[in-house]
Amino acid sequence: MLSCRIKVTSMQLRFISRSLMFLRQLGLQPSWQFGDVYGLEPELLSMVPRPVCAVLLLFPVTEKYESFRLEEEAKIKLQGQEVSPGVYFMKQTIGNACGTIGLIHAVANNQGVLEFEPDSALKKFLDQSSSMSPEEKAAFLERDESIRVTHESSAQEGQTEAPSLDEKVDLHFIAFVNVGGHLYELDGRKPFPVVHGKTTEDNFLEDATVVCKRFMARDPEELRFTVVALSRA
Repeated sequence: MLSCRIKVTSMQLRFISRSLMFLRQLGLQPSWQFGDVYGLEPELLSMVPRPVCAVLLLFPVTEKYESFRLEEEAKIKLQGQEVSPGVYFMKQTIGNACGTIGLIHAVANNQGVLEFEPDSALKKFLDQSSSMSPEEKAAFLERDESIRVTHESSAQEGQTEAPSLDEKVDLHFIAFVNVGGHLYELDGRKPFPVVHGKTTEDNFLEDATVVCKRFMARDPEELRFTVVALSRA
């Protein structure tokens, strides 16, 4: 059963703790919180507070996944897809920063419901970068001292040794969001967002976890999958 493969690991607990600290330090008010998704069956999804505005998936980057990713990219380039101009998407050019990129994607695409402190460094970053290309956003993030310093301090929290920027890490975070009634997968390692069809506020969590199940089905022997939801507190 898929629920047996969604475990609250120490990495997940550290990520949730660091995420909350990271976002609070950058001026996001605590009206929304990250929480665990213990399983993907309806009865377990019903335990997640609603509404949910973003889902983060942690998964292993395996040979099977990399093969699928390249095939998917080629297929989308050939067939095309319609992406709303309202989607905030950035490339990942900073090593071992997929968690930070995932958080930015989750927050940036939900600014209409999230609340920020008046002097929020994150809100300022989002406002200044909103019209930039994905590559320009990535370069802008590299130069942003407030987010970089906060990322580094939160990454050190609870770890005896943080990975270096060039160390190979085989686990990766991505975000799922609802923009304009469509479900988007946002992964800074990919050249563009991936559209996964229509969704609604009420069904967003269920629709996102359908895509999460596909990730698991591609690597049925893997156990390193965790799911986190950004819900109203």
